[in-house]
Amino acid sequence: MAETNPNARLEAFSDGVFAIAITLLVLEIKLPPEESITTTRDFWVALLGILPSIVTFLLSFTIILITWVNHHAAFQLIHKSSGAFIYANGFLLLAVVFLPLPTGLLGEYVLTNHAAPAVVLFDGVQAVQACGWVLVMRAAIRNGLARNESCMVQLRESLKFGYYGVAIYSTCAIAAFWFPLLIAIATTIIWAGWLIVGTTIRRE
Repeated sequence: MAETNPNARLEAFSDGVFAIAITLLVLEIKLPPEESITTTRDFWVALLGILPSIVTFLLSFTIILITWVNHHAAFQLIHKSSGAFIYANGFLLLAVVFLPLPTGLLGEYVLTNHAAPAVVLFDGVQAVQACGWVLVMRAAIRNGLARNESCMVQLRESLKFGYYGVAIYSTCAIAAFWFPLLIAIATTIIWAGWLIVGTTIRRE
């Protein structure tokens, strides 16, 4: 019997990649070494020291979660597949699975004098991920993969947000050379905004 959903395996594979990436994030939280703790106060101080890593973990968790939700929603709009669509999806997943590396660097260096490279890389990966989203949406639109015209309109709207993401995170990555901490805060606020917008859209 022919498979009713030609993207079922692709979506299942993608879900697996999202799950692995979101799990690897927590491994970037480095626990304080036991030999550096001699009193309870030392323990509290050590925990405060990894607070930036915890905040960065929560930010990256939110990023991957939002991406996964949008990815799932996009797959509900299409009922066909194509080679371009599959490879574009692979490029998007590449950016997602790479996120734990800049997450670890950002958590470790964001409050130091060497924060710039970490923030540039973190926002650069967001820009690449947005490019991946644009490629996925363009492949779906160009190859006529939408279920109907209403779904096509939603794909075009999602493509527009993808372009916004490329512009925003590319700008942030460049600005981070000079204002790393400010850009790290701005990136957090931007993703909080995406979360609010996404929640509002889903509710409507």
